[in-house]
Amino acid sequence: MPTDLWRFAEALYQRPGVEAACLLLQTQGADVCVLLCAAWLETRKIACSDERVTTLKNLAQPWQQQVVVPLRQLRQSWRELAQSDNALAQLREQIKQLELEAEREQLERLAACTQDWSSHAANAQLNWLESLAPQPGNHDALQTLRIAAAQLSA
Repeated sequence: MPTDLWRFAEALYQRPGVEAACLLLQTQGADVCVLLCAAWLETRKIACSDERVTTLKNLAQPWQQQVVVPLRQLRQSWRELAQSDNALAQLREQIKQLELEAEREQLERLAACTQDWSSHAANAQLNWLESLAPQPGNHDALQTLRIAAAQLSA
């Protein structure tokens, strides 16, 4: 299992069903980077608490809203026009790469924030995905993430 969050996220996203689950959750308002981090924390058996959930949300939200989302919106707004304009298609691809780099930076910030969080005590809660999913979260999509993450750690 990849130990750093970026590699874990890359490997998890490539698992069957994970991309579709993430995109569904994103349409419901989820920050996919935060959910990938949640799956990573669960596989590492890091205890989930309200304080930690709030810390992650407060760290992720400004970057997501001020950097990632505007890049994504620009890229998506160019989708149709780029099909018939090669120069715009190339620019759109550059925006896509910037969006990916912004997501990588967000994951690195989330990982840095959690580096001192130790593994859980015997009875600690590990419900990171439910705690960080939009309410109400899509249970099937969250389970897809949880199962795929568990398979990575096996």
